Amino acid sequence: MTIKSLPQNNKRKRARPDRIGELAVLPIFYKLQDKKVVLAGGSDAAAWKCELLVASGAKVHLYATELDAEFDALMSEHKNQIIWHKRPWAIDIFENAQIAIGDMESDGAAKAFYCAAKASGVPVNVIDMPDYCEFQFGSIVNRSPAIVSISTDGAAPILGQAIRRRIEMLLPATLQGWAKTAMTIRARVNELLEPGKERRAFWEHFVDQAFSKSVDASTETNLLANAKSMKAGQDTGKVTLVGAGPGDAELLTIKAMRALQSADVILFDDLVSPDVLELARREAKRMLVGKRGGRESCKQDDINAMMLNFAKSGKNVVRLKSGDPSVFGRAGEEICALEQHNIPVSIIPGITAASAMAAQLGVSLTHRDHAQSVRFITGHSKHGKLPESVNWQVVADQSATSIFYMGGRTATQIKARLLDEGMCGQMPVVISSSISRDNQQTWFGRLDEIEVGIAKIGYDEPVLIGVGQVFGGALLAQNAPDLIERSA
Repeated sequence: MTIKSLPQNNKRKRARPDRIGELAVLPIFYKLQDKKVVLAGGSDAAAWKCELLVASGAKVHLYATELDAEFDALMSEHKNQIIWHKRPWAIDIFENAQIAIGDMESDGAAKAFYCAAKASGVPVNVIDMPDYCEFQFGSIVNRSPAIVSISTDGAAPILGQAIRRRIEMLLPATLQGWAKTAMTIRARVNELLEPGKERRAFWEHFVDQAFSKSVDASTETNLLANAKSMKAGQDTGKVTLVGAGPGDAELLTIKAMRALQSADVILFDDLVSPDVLELARREAKRMLVGKRGGRESCKQDDINAMMLNFAKSGKNVVRLKSGDPSVFGRAGEEICALEQHNIPVSIIPGITAASAMAAQLGVSLTHRDHAQSVRFITGHSKHGKLPESVNWQVVADQSATSIFYMGGRTATQIKARLLDEGMCGQMPVVISSSISRDNQQTWFGRLDEIEVGIAKIGYDEPVLIGVGQVFGGALLAQNAPDLIERSA
């Protein structure tokens, strides 16, 4: 037998980085509008299935001698969709049915219903009896016409519900209006824009708006105007400065996650954790532009030039920074460089390391009994030394909390300056590195023994030094022995 190669259609050819793994079930979305569905049983569980069926437009043939009170509102609101046959189910009910659902009280009754439906060639589901189900109902996130359904193949329904709650947080309720708008304008957009880059750029812009604003009367007009400007070659990309947080991917904001999912290019710092990068869009180009003290680094001017070049070519650029972009992230320089060239730029804040450290230690940085203010101070200048412009007399105020970023190599100088300005040598100090990551280390002690802490923590990873009465609280004192032991 000769196997002939079929001609390839380049427009349909897609890159496939990997094959689909094994699926416990095939996820499909089945249209039931005006189709006959059989539902046997009048319990509250059957009422829930009935609500799903009528929401999908099905004609529900209901077989039960009595109905739970949960059916009252359904029967009133959907009287044209629900046909109640006041009798038990029988083998004659399956003709022309698309699917059959039963709520049975015993294994024997479930088996009988299952076999009868199978004999009639109708896919069947017996509620809460997986052995008699050919299909399942997943946990649903409803933004119709955008619908998400989650299945655990019946193994852990509660896990499916937990996954649904996570997805609910990611998908704003306004998405429903945008999905309907997409259906309305798709044909017109296809007329205006060529397949490939043009259409993809338009829909990426569409998605950005869908996750940031609501649909109004001008939305459709504005979208089509945008498509026309893209056709005329007037489209310009944008840059978003995104805070990656201290390292734990679960501390990433929802808005930051959305930005990563829509990026064409991601320029990321050396300190951004791999777990955060895993959440980015698979097709995005990722480029390390890290800057680390004492190591070979990418120059800031080069980073600015890359952002400009990518944005001018119409790319959606994410500048991914560890922690918060506005806290010692040189965001100001990058914003100025972009604005000088009229490149749209926005900021998505992240959880800064100081807040993550306080959360790990279970303390408040501004506990009203100990600190009335908090300061974030850089531990080194652009020359790698302790900044000369810091007002150490103010920093030595013992009614404030001071957090020194990147202060590992200048810790002894920080100690000396604070002691010179009159701060007590017994002032509580916390030193942490790699905050919120698997390799986090934490040391707790006093200002006058800060060298001991730095010797334990080392300089290999970014170091945060917290100085203030808030770190001497009862909760921290209770946990301190464990922290010291863990970091030893």
